[in-house]
Amino acid sequence: MSNQKTPTKTISDFESKLVDADDAVASFEKDDNTFISIARGYLRAYPTLIPAMVLLVSVLVFGSIAPRFLTPGVLSLVLQQVTVIGIVAIAQTLIILTAGIDLSVAAILVVSALVMGNLAVHDGVPMPIAIAIGMAVGGLMGWINGVLVAYVKLPPFIVTLGTLSVFTALKLWYSGSESVRNADIEANAPELLWFGNGLQGFGATLTFGSIALILLAVLFWYILQHTAWGRHVHAIGDDPEAAMLSGIKSKRTLVSVYVVAGLICGFGAWVSIGRVGSVSPISFDTVNLGSITAVVIGGTSLFGGRGSIPGSVLGAIIVGVFNTGLSLAGVDDYWQMFAAGNLVIVAVALDQWLRRATQ
Repeated sequence: MSNQKTPTKTISDFESKLVDADDAVASFEKDDNTFISIARGYLRAYPTLIPAMVLLVSVLVFGSIAPRFLTPGVLSLVLQQVTVIGIVAIAQTLIILTAGIDLSVAAILVVSALVMGNLAVHDGVPMPIAIAIGMAVGGLMGWINGVLVAYVKLPPFIVTLGTLSVFTALKLWYSGSESVRNADIEANAPELLWFGNGLQGFGATLTFGSIALILLAVLFWYILQHTAWGRHVHAIGDDPEAAMLSGIKSKRTLVSVYVVAGLICGFGAWVSIGRVGSVSPISFDTVNLGSITAVVIGGTSLFGGRGSIPGSVLGAIIVGVFNTGLSLAGVDDYWQMFAAGNLVIVAVALDQWLRRATQ
């Protein structure tokens, strides 16, 4: 066996081979800059544009089908009809932004209204105290949901499905299945009906409840966009693990979201009393589905992290526009439900399409 060593290549040997190397500049695949791709990214960045455009088109279409629809009286009536659902949709938006859902918001609303009505009318409690206690009860029920979701780590759907039954049983027990009548409220606690009053002019009525909805939407839009708490809510919904690693106290923030949502429902309870003029333990059963419908149509993602308060309010108004417009056009109620269901399906499909904008 030969002991001759293999000659070692020098640096100059390697350099001599460089002349044969490929001198093409590295290139990367360009992003899709088609119109559809750009539009999808823009709509994902500004989700409120979609419900705003849908609302504008809906008003114009129903205005052409039923000219009476565009009168100030009908348009103000639409806003009155969606006031309670719009307020509850604000609460629902906060929860869905964290990738959760609350099926108990209607029960929280009614329990809070019953507490306010019974304390003020039957027990002689001063109005401000009765309202504060009613809202506090709403916050307490929200706190229960939040603790079960954040600390016990139960799925929000299961938690709120369970508390829906629990709170429903509580409202029937507390009220004895009896309503607080309008005549009793007017005689003993007329301030409970204040949100049913309003400003009139040009054939339209703008109730204080509708004004409260607008102001509440502006307030929580500002909170979500310009406060640390709002940024934390978005971060938890977008990526809870990353939010925790960045120093956000996720559990505490999550509980606070459910508490604030409960307080909003408590405030909505006061507005609802002014809207219908009485308090019934079996009222507002459709608020659960209505609030979720408004939030989804308004562009808030069911997967959390993306959405807006104005979009949810616009979503509630869109449903009201469809229901009122179809009624004026002589369409039966079941076709109105058919239209609302299709709106939800289209909104969810659009959300899926927009989510792929960054994937």
